[in-house]
Amino acid sequence: MAAINSQVRMVFDLNKCLGCQTCTSACKSMWTDGNQGQMYMFWNNVENQPGRGYPKNWQTLGGGFDACGNQLRASGLPSINQDYGAPWEYNFEQVLMTEGGSARAGLLVPSPTPAAPNDYASNWEEDVGTGTYPNSYYFYLPRICNHCSQPACVAACPRRAVYKREEDGIVLVDPTRCRGYRHCVRACPYKKIYYNPLEKISQKCIFCYPRVEAQQPGETTQQFLARQGGNFCVTQCVGRIRYTGYAEDLTSSVYKLVEVWRVALRLHPEFGTEPNTFYIPPLSPPVQGGTGQRIPVDLLANLFGDHCAQTHAQRVARIQEVFSILEGERARVAGGGTSELITILTAYAEDDRIQT
Repeated sequence: MAAINSQVRMVFDLNKCLGCQTCTSACKSMWTDGNQGQMYMFWNNVENQPGRGYPKNWQTLGGGFDACGNQLRASGLPSINQDYGAPWEYNFEQVLMTEGGSARAGLLVPSPTPAAPNDYASNWEEDVGTGTYPNSYYFYLPRICNHCSQPACVAACPRRAVYKREEDGIVLVDPTRCRGYRHCVRACPYKKIYYNPLEKISQKCIFCYPRVEAQQPGETTQQFLARQGGNFCVTQCVGRIRYTGYAEDLTSSVYKLVEVWRVALRLHPEFGTEPNTFYIPPLSPPVQGGTGQRIPVDLLANLFGDHCAQTHAQRVARIQEVFSILEGERARVAGGGTSELITILTAYAEDDRIQT
């Protein structure tokens, strides 16, 4: 793999995610809506946790590396119909009478109707909690391709069709070299690379690189965004939970959240791919009639950590450290003080979030 000059990163603040799926809709409408073989693909998705996710049970399908990047792990190949979910259409033309007249139907109905026992979809379990009332819980987990520093999809491709761009570390697929072997799909432990059954090639999130690289020297972020620049999932995010920047940019919010304040963690770092998307784990209300937070720290430690060599106990300690930092800085501001961390997380302007 070629040397990378700089590496793009994204941070998600899960404390602000609304689960509104605006990012999903924005990505879908921009890149995969209506294209042959791509209707089942959601390069960006927001899933419930705890839950099976998208594709179904992706966390247990395998892929990635053993022993922190030494050997590719075996993996199952998800089924489009059973694990991702075959796409359906709605009767919009019957309900939304844009041409005037009366609606012929009062409800949106999917077709074909997903009623079989094994039917599934990208947000099939949306807003489904777990635990016992009044201490039931869930949270939203947005996911895109991680544009990993050690991508298993790149290592698995025998034709070198999957590669990292030297200028920014974005992972792409060269469609002229891809032959649809799907080794990359098996190898990705996050299952964020997809097979197009009609084009017979693999496709994936491209980090909106045509929009990202459109910023001109000296152009302000406001001018850049006015020309429809930037990652579409970031610019359209209602909760302003997403931050983009370069790992090497010491002034960026991404660098400060990951390296300075150390409140952003990787998703399943034990997969050994060194993902470049990071998550600020969600705080939650205290347990009623007990101690601790409603979302178990142990559950969060199963998901988030710093690096592949961390033990589970170390990841639990890191989650607790992140919570301590967040709560301490919130208390500082509530007491009349100032906090760089809270200022970053508040994101008053787009410049605070978009620094690519």
